[in-house]
Amino acid sequence: MLFPVTALRKEPGSSTDMFSLLGLVEPEVIRRLLLLSLDDPHKKICTAISMAVASIANYDWPEDWPDFLPFLLKLITDCTNINGVHGALRCLALLSTDMDDKTVPTLVPTLFPCLNSIVSSPQIFNKSLRTKALSIIYSCTSMLGAMSGAYQRETTALLSPMLSLWMEQFALILEHPVQSEDPDDWSLRIEVLKCLNQFVQYFPGVIVKEFMAIVGPLWHTFVSSLRVYEQSSIEGAEDSFEGRYDSDGAERSLESFSIQLLEFLLTIVGSATFTKVVFNNVQELVYYTFSFLQMTEQQVHSWSLDANQYVADEDYNTYSSRVSGVLLLEEIVSSYGGEGIDAIIDAASRRFRESHQQKAEGSKFWWRIREAVMYALASLSEQLVEIEVSGPKRAGMKNLIEQLITEDIGGTGIHEYPFLYARAFSSVSKFSTLISTGVIEHFLRAAINAVGMDVPPPVKVGACRALSHLLPEARKEILQPQMMHLFSALTELLKQASEETLHLVLETLQAAVKAGHEASAPIEPVISPIILTTWASHVSDPFMSVDAIEVLEAIKNVPGCIWPLVSRILPFIGPILTKPKQQLDGLVAGSLDLVTMLLKNAPIDVVKALYDVCFDPIIRIILQTEDHSEMQNATECLAAFVSGAKQELLAWGGDPGFTMRSLLDALSRLLDPDMESPGSLFVGKYILQLILHLPSQMVQHIQDLVAALVRRMQSCEVAGLKNSLLLVFARLVHASAPNIGQFIDLLIAIPAEGYDNSFVYVMSEWVKQQGEIQGAYQIKVTTTALALLLSTRHVEFMKINVQGHLIKSTAGITTRSKAKSASEQWTIIPLQAKILALLADVDSDWEEVEAGDGETDQDLVDISSAKSFGKTTYEHLAAVAKVFDENQRDGYDDDLLSSADPLNEINLASYLVDFLLKFWQADKPRFEHLCQKCNILLLILTAESDTASAECYSVGTKSLRISPLSVSVPE
Repeated sequence: MLFPVTALRKEPGSSTDMFSLLGLVEPEVIRRLLLLSLDDPHKKICTAISMAVASIANYDWPEDWPDFLPFLLKLITDCTNINGVHGALRCLALLSTDMDDKTVPTLVPTLFPCLNSIVSSPQIFNKSLRTKALSIIYSCTSMLGAMSGAYQRETTALLSPMLSLWMEQFALILEHPVQSEDPDDWSLRIEVLKCLNQFVQYFPGVIVKEFMAIVGPLWHTFVSSLRVYEQSSIEGAEDSFEGRYDSDGAERSLESFSIQLLEFLLTIVGSATFTKVVFNNVQELVYYTFSFLQMTEQQVHSWSLDANQYVADEDYNTYSSRVSGVLLLEEIVSSYGGEGIDAIIDAASRRFRESHQQKAEGSKFWWRIREAVMYALASLSEQLVEIEVSGPKRAGMKNLIEQLITEDIGGTGIHEYPFLYARAFSSVSKFSTLISTGVIEHFLRAAINAVGMDVPPPVKVGACRALSHLLPEARKEILQPQMMHLFSALTELLKQASEETLHLVLETLQAAVKAGHEASAPIEPVISPIILTTWASHVSDPFMSVDAIEVLEAIKNVPGCIWPLVSRILPFIGPILTKPKQQLDGLVAGSLDLVTMLLKNAPIDVVKALYDVCFDPIIRIILQTEDHSEMQNATECLAAFVSGAKQELLAWGGDPGFTMRSLLDALSRLLDPDMESPGSLFVGKYILQLILHLPSQMVQHIQDLVAALVRRMQSCEVAGLKNSLLLVFARLVHASAPNIGQFIDLLIAIPAEGYDNSFVYVMSEWVKQQGEIQGAYQIKVTTTALALLLSTRHVEFMKINVQGHLIKSTAGITTRSKAKSASEQWTIIPLQAKILALLADVDSDWEEVEAGDGETDQDLVDISSAKSFGKTTYEHLAAVAKVFDENQRDGYDDDLLSSADPLNEINLASYLVDFLLKFWQADKPRFEHLCQKCNILLLILTAESDTASAECYSVGTKSLRISPLSVSVPE
């Protein structure tokens, strides 16, 4: 019977209806029998019954099952029926994870006191039951925490009467020393820490008075757990219960407890309310945290057997005490600044000295704390290097780091302590700006030697990491004598590598080719075939194939290597592209990637050679394939052909008209409104290349092109595709200057389904999507095109209203039920006002460039801090100009476009200032009217006065100080 009942969990509607479908005509009887069976002594049966009860309760309680909760509360308070308590808690634990913001507040006042009676009675209830009770507390508190933003007063009133009781119980649980090989105790403490984490995050003001009672017991747990952790996890002398779970699927390991402990400490340190509690003991906190960063016996074992696992865990920060410990240290630096840095350096020095002592005493674990110190400092390298440390402190930090990384390199322990060597190698590049050139070059030579030696795999992993970072900055006189040895060693390593290590070796090989430059030419005949074989073997893996192509691209850029490489690749990929349907999955798309790579920045004779073999097959692939990857890569390939060959492309086939028709046929397929959006994803890039390099041929087809673009946009399901098509419209606006009005008339003449005309549709979508457009080039083109459109004063603008800003709800938090029932509401404003608002609001543009170029972070901070309601300084605007015009590589720009399009030379900040000033001058009443419509404040300031005064402005006055634009856009 339990199977169909638990199946209710997956069905919508009332369980009464489902009971009828299952032939169970008396649902009340079934519910009553299930409740009476919750005390079954067999745990698996009890769990199944609990799942059934929780499933039914999700649908029927409280409306159709009012006696459900009273029965459970009675059951969990019956100390004579432990099995019943277990069943009821199991049921409530399952139910509590699905309860919403309506259920929890009504449940807490009656449920929490019952749970407290269980947690506070260790003489009656075992740790497993008390843990289950705390897990329910955690689930309910999590929901209250989510509600606290909108309902702070109500949630606080619910919890306040019970907090002192709970804090007392938490203190009692935490004050006892952590015991070894006691997973039930670890699980109990985990739930305590999870509950405390919620309290500190969401109700800091409520628990601040009671929290001091927790601090001492928490510190006892932290310190006592360390010795247990070292004996069990680090030394392996006791059972850490790694990878084991209880009957409910919860992990029971010491590692999971340590992670939760470190994460709670991180929450305390990061809390504005509680951070001072830790401050006086931050040095000891850091000192003890270093121990949790040591490699466990399990990690040493698994990483020694599998270098791929070692690389993956290191690169992806796999969930562990090491990672949680580093996050805690990062938070300490963030919260305490210089004091935090001092604490970390002091603790690192103490631990380093202790490792010397342990080594002298013959401990076989001495190296682990030293490796942990290097791991911690390397993980914090950005903060350590960037913070303003000078004088003795900087010298002390430099000496400590150099001692740490050089202490054992060159010794005889490379086979005994491979992970220590690996850490030293991978750490050195993190401090290249701090440590001496001599140390860096010593490590560079050591790493080159290590990749070719018979040493454990972790050492080679560390050496490759060091090389990939050090080679780009290495002096040629150091590298030249060793390049052939390095290439030989990496080539052999490549043959042995797989999965994660393959990625690392390819990355190192790419760095070596670039660093060697001319010296890399002699190895092209050796290395290119191996890389091509690697690429072919992993062509279906997008990450590995891209890594291999990047190495080939580095070889291509070596003087004298492009023709040998092309001659090697063309005979291989020609047949693949000619007969695409006969190839293995991924091989055609991968081959197209190869061709695109070869075309980029290639001399014209190379482009011609690639054209002769590949152009016609690529056209056929676009016209015939249904594979999205092939379609996307072929589109990029055609764009690269047009970019590389320009007008010459049309003459190479003998019939320019036929070649142009082929290009347009491919474009027609890509703009087919019935095609799935992913297949057309890169059509925008292709069209822009046609417009830029074949303008006289494309002008004849503009009307058909615009109509096809509108149809494709209306059927588009992918925002990235829609934004790329909007970029095409923006480029067409620029191309039509100074006759932009004619282009608007063209759009008006073209119908658009559901809209008066295509102009209304395109502009509605454009102003809606402008804030989502990414890339400095893309933002420049679209923003300036909007300015050009606005400057036309076309009569059609007066007829169009568009979506303004989102109307925020004032009805509290948005729950799932509210989100389903309430649709978003937007203001409606004139199109001209919306465009003016977009031109004024450059905040999104700053954020976009910030994401792509770390070097501009300070400028962006300066911009943000300079912004005020009424004024924007000249430095403000200058910083904008720097962001948009000096830092182009932001991860979204297409090099083929940004380098070829003269629009990329526009200084966007200056352009916008100039445009808005001229707009204001030309028609002040209209300008002020639009500002009122979109609720923007624009102040024009003169050099003589910092007061808003339009009358003082005179055209052409060179003495005018243009800090003239001030923007404030209310949310």
